[in-house]
Amino acid sequence: MKKSFFFICFTFFSCSLIVPAVFGQAGRPPATKTPGPANRSSHAGLQPDGNKPAWWKEAIVYQIYPRSFKDHDGDGIGDLKGIISKLDYLKSLGITAVWLNPIYSSPNDDNGYDISDYRNIMKEFGTMEDFNVLLKGLHERHIRFVMDLVVNHSSDEHEWFRQSRSSRDNPYRNYYHWWNAERGKPPYRYSLFDVNHDAWRYDSLTDAYYLHYFSRKQPDLNWENPALRKEIYGIMRFWADKGVDGFRLDAFQFVAKDTTWPKFPDGFEKDFFQYYAIGPHLHDYLREMYGQIFSHYPVMSVAEGAGRNMQDAHDLVDADRKELNLAYAFDGVSVPRPEGYKLSEFKEVFSRWDSAFADKGWISIFLANHDQARMVSRFGNDSPPFRELSSKMLTTFILTMRGTPFYYNGDELGMTNIRFDKIEDYRDMATLNDYQYQKNKGADMAAYMDFIRFSARDNGRTPFQWDSSPQAGFTAGEPWIKVNPNYPVLNAAAQEKDPASPLNYFRKMVALRKKNPVFVYGRYLDLDRENPVVYAYTREYRGQKMLVLLNFSATDAKTAIPVNMANAKLILSNYKDVFPGKRIEAPGGDRAGARIMLRPYEAIIYKL
Repeated sequence: MKKSFFFICFTFFSCSLIVPAVFGQAGRPPATKTPGPANRSSHAGLQPDGNKPAWWKEAIVYQIYPRSFKDHDGDGIGDLKGIISKLDYLKSLGITAVWLNPIYSSPNDDNGYDISDYRNIMKEFGTMEDFNVLLKGLHERHIRFVMDLVVNHSSDEHEWFRQSRSSRDNPYRNYYHWWNAERGKPPYRYSLFDVNHDAWRYDSLTDAYYLHYFSRKQPDLNWENPALRKEIYGIMRFWADKGVDGFRLDAFQFVAKDTTWPKFPDGFEKDFFQYYAIGPHLHDYLREMYGQIFSHYPVMSVAEGAGRNMQDAHDLVDADRKELNLAYAFDGVSVPRPEGYKLSEFKEVFSRWDSAFADKGWISIFLANHDQARMVSRFGNDSPPFRELSSKMLTTFILTMRGTPFYYNGDELGMTNIRFDKIEDYRDMATLNDYQYQKNKGADMAAYMDFIRFSARDNGRTPFQWDSSPQAGFTAGEPWIKVNPNYPVLNAAAQEKDPASPLNYFRKMVALRKKNPVFVYGRYLDLDRENPVVYAYTREYRGQKMLVLLNFSATDAKTAIPVNMANAKLILSNYKDVFPGKRIEAPGGDRAGARIMLRPYEAIIYKL
């Protein structure tokens, strides 16, 4: 089925907002700074497939959306003290790193991705002292901290921009991209979040246009200016000196622009990524950043954007280039559609990325983040009979694939899309602006509402469901966005009591991955590629071989695989009970191999 234009727009801004990630080469800074986790890899002697072990390859990263995680002061907005109050919960998950979305001072046009002060904390979230307590508390629990750094753009309320727009000869003028009006209208550039999707905004104060790839209140920074780059490196040092363990560089693949401003072909916005990503001098900037920051601080840097193709991705992350470490590829999260998706496409995407990075470079594995709707609602089945099973099945996939897993808060519970019926219930600026854009051009708004009920970012941003008390235990006040009404039955407190809950299954899977480096470094092989509903693959490493079987359907299914199951040992299953009847045919192997039965959304791991 041909994609609608609003599907293309939503898919690209959702996917392009999370990209290559980079951890430093050694671990925490010296113990004289902050007493973080141990520096060495837990498998320090291994040399798998030419990839040296590193803590960031073995990390299990848990993403926290601070606005929606836990509110401490009752104003309806999650805050740092709220996160601090849940540090023992984070430790209980077994995760080894936390990635926190922006907490800097911001007027909140885009929920903190419009920064007005890079060296201060948003008042709604708390104080710098709260941050220090949070960082210390994470490190005491041997959890590293990854900070979001938004340096493709700032807020229009940042002092740099205030100065820049004040006059054409201001020293800060060249911190941003300006086009003087006497030159005529600038060549069209597409904006992801603007209500008209026009990336040039006229400013009468100096009779000029400024560039904004995202919202009007997010002017793009001019990375061609050495003074601007020096400012950014100073900001990174400020936080690295505090002891943060990594940076996620938001939308970083867009920072380099062709400032000759060539005219792009008509319709380029339908594939704008090919024109915006990996622009001139991007690799120069990254090598400079490496020399200034990464070579001095053993930090993780997650630069949003793996490029336009595999070569771009390798150019970003191959170790010998001294730029980044970890590719954060978006292809996987682009697979689901409101009308459904084909498992064959899902397999192809992840098999292709694994193959491309089998011997060099590194990748991430994720199915959700703050720019996506809920994992189980997009990739699984969130209806009551299958929500928990499919949630656990997807968790099995993420934590048994090669690459560094990134896991979004609330997915360990199987939290679902809220599916607002009214546009007034949405809070995301990008959704609201695109709704107005679609309405202005006469789009089918009923179809658009159906689309955002499936895809809108706010589906993944509703408050964390802690318990069955009012507002799901998230706040004592009125939450900034509505709580999903299913919280009385879907919450962490209830799942703590159930050994077979998605929450406790997540903990088991985390422990299994940490215990078995085969899931980190092992060779991957897709065994039943043509099967339309079953994903069967092996991971093999240093004499250890694991078989993973995943049924992506709501019916019983069978897979035929070239594996001898005579001595297979069941390691983990997402069902409580034993399979009723004979599951495996030809366990000793024959010409066709073993044939294995799976129940709806069943996930099984065997040791071979």
